[in-house]
Formats: sequence, C-alpha cells, structure tokens
Amino acid sequence: MGRGRVQLRRIENKINRQVTFSKRRSGLLKKAHEISVLCDAEVALIVFSTKGKLFEYSTDSCMERILERYERYSYAERQLLANDTVVNLQGSWTLEYAKLKARIEVLQKNLRHYNGQDLDSLSLRELQNLEQQLDSALKHIRSRKVSMVQSNGDDY
Repeated sequence: MGRGRVQLRRIENKINRQVTFSKRRSGLLKKAHEISVLCDAEVALIVFSTKGKLFEYSTDSCMERILERYERYSYAERQLLANDTVVNLQGSWTLEYAKLKARIEVLQKNLRHYNGQDLDSLSLRELQNLEQQLDSALKHIRSRKVSMVQSNGDDY
C-alpha cells in the first residue's frame, strides 16, 4: 500500500530536509537515466543543493552540448515570438552578446582543459571524455602527417 499525498511545503527540520533532499535527488537522477534509456531521449538535469553543491546528469556525457542545443531552441523560440520593434532588436543584440560571451567562456575553458590546465574541477567521466577527445585529435593529426609525408615523398 502506498503512502498518502505529501503536503508540499518546506521541511523545517534541517536533518529531515537534508535526508529528503538526498533521497529525492537520487530518485530524480534515476528517473532521468530511465527516461533517457527507455525513450532514447537526450536528458540534462542540474540540481544545486542549498549549500551550492552541484549534482548533474546528462545522457551525452557532455552537458555543454545539450545546453547549447537548449540555448539554440529557446533562442529560436524567442525569436519567433518577438516582433520587430526597436526594443526587441536591442534585446536580441543583448541576448546575442550574452550568448556569444558565454560561448567564448566555454571555449576558453575547453582550451585550458585541452592544455592540461584547470582539471581539478572535472569529474572522472569528464576527464575520460577529455582524454578520448585528445586521443581522437592525435590520431587525426598523425594521419594527416602520414598522408603529407607520403604525398611529398619525405621521410620523418
């Protein structure tokens, strides 16, 4: 027999609130994984605790790609809803500036990671993904080098 309906309001007891947060966060992450597997959906879930700790789940193992996709969709949707008044044009430029600035920050962070800097903040999965990207890039570079050497008839 299931439990009754829980009244949704803030739990006053700090310990009970933390226990409930932990259990419900785990359930939410599990549900996100289940919907991604069962329905072949791309899922990104971000949860911040009251202390600011980040919990995340993404099907792609690259949250940035899913967020970029969300940004494109939401931006396109806003563009459809906006009319061509001067205020909206100014807002569009402001939004475009903010998007480009955020994109530059992401690219700079990725470049630092590719150079082996600021790796302390990365999870094991993110480090493995970065290693895979670097391995792939190295294979392409070596392949290009070999093809250039063969076409020029040069030796290493």
